[in-house]
Amino acid sequence: MPAAVVASSLLLPPIAKPLKPPSAVPIRTLSLRPVPAPLSARSRLLGRFPIRAAVHVDKETPENERPDTCLLSADGPESPAPIRVRFEKMIREVQDEVCAALEAADRVGKFREDVWSRPGGGGGISRVLQDGAVWEKAGVNVSVVYGVMPPEAYRAAKGKTGIGCGDSAVNAGPVPFFAAGISSVLHPKNPFAPTLHFNYRYFETDAPKDAPGAPKQWWFGGGTDLTPAYIFEEDAKHFHRVQKQACDKFEPRFYPRFKKWCDDYFFIKHRGERRGLGGIFFDDLNEYDQELLLGFSTECAKSVVPSYIPIIERRKNTPFTEQQKAWQQLRRGRYVEFNLIYDRGTMFGLQTGGRIESILVSLPLTARWEYGHQQPEEGSEEWKLLDACINPKEWI
Repeated sequence: MPAAVVASSLLLPPIAKPLKPPSAVPIRTLSLRPVPAPLSARSRLLGRFPIRAAVHVDKETPENERPDTCLLSADGPESPAPIRVRFEKMIREVQDEVCAALEAADRVGKFREDVWSRPGGGGGISRVLQDGAVWEKAGVNVSVVYGVMPPEAYRAAKGKTGIGCGDSAVNAGPVPFFAAGISSVLHPKNPFAPTLHFNYRYFETDAPKDAPGAPKQWWFGGGTDLTPAYIFEEDAKHFHRVQKQACDKFEPRFYPRFKKWCDDYFFIKHRGERRGLGGIFFDDLNEYDQELLLGFSTECAKSVVPSYIPIIERRKNTPFTEQQKAWQQLRRGRYVEFNLIYDRGTMFGLQTGGRIESILVSLPLTARWEYGHQQPEEGSEEWKLLDACINPKEWI
């Protein structure tokens, strides 16, 4: 099995009886039949249709040089869709900023860059720093995708029976779509330095060719979340404070809403625990002005470095034991389980024939599963982490 997926010779063990929550107060989220969250537009699409048959995306072609833009010429600065231009510009800038900060923190490792394009338009830039001084594996990818989905998938994504509920949508032709985003997962070597994930994306569908006058649909999605193996309260508070500051610049209700959304989304159902300490998460967001949401997504993406790098600088050289490293590896196993079983982005990418190296860059270089691993002793540092993953906390 390739090391980039998981370094383990052990099979994932059968699930034993659910863990008893470390906190004294019982919580509903440990139910073996958790109440499902409301379906988002994308999950409706994933759940109702076989995506590989539903969505067509051209296969990627390697390129030798980084392009000035991955957009089609029709989407240039003078196009009627300048939001695409501005969003791509933002994610390219954030990719450069984050990669520069990660290399500066590592001081040894350098990013490898792969550039690719698709015949039908679009492409991407994948950057990975692997086995550095600080980073076990750090991936920062941007992509621009043009594709086509049938009207059934389009109606599922909208959550309605037809465009304008009229008969013209019933036999409408294929629906072009556009998606652009930046996605990153950063796995440090030191067990006291937390993993970070962030992803910000913009999605559009054009009107079906056989349904003239139908409205174009668009939405934003994304988030930033922290996954430590050991809790340092000052780190958690700093991280969540920066997320709240970014949210409060646009809408004071964003942080509590998206913090809860993040806690609910990153729930590993078969384990009865969250992946980490959360952050913010949102999807299918279009009930606000497009300019406001573009600004909000930009602010959140630009907040990645100040929310995370100070934590890395504090923890990257902390001495640790073999036992503490083993605990980190077990928690990495939980990370793998969530990404391969529940993460909608991973599922969508795999089922639509996306670039496999880019999709699986989120997985750590190494992880660990132990058969019959015992629950941490109550009051231990490992127990405190598990408690926070089972019982989400308000950090600020």
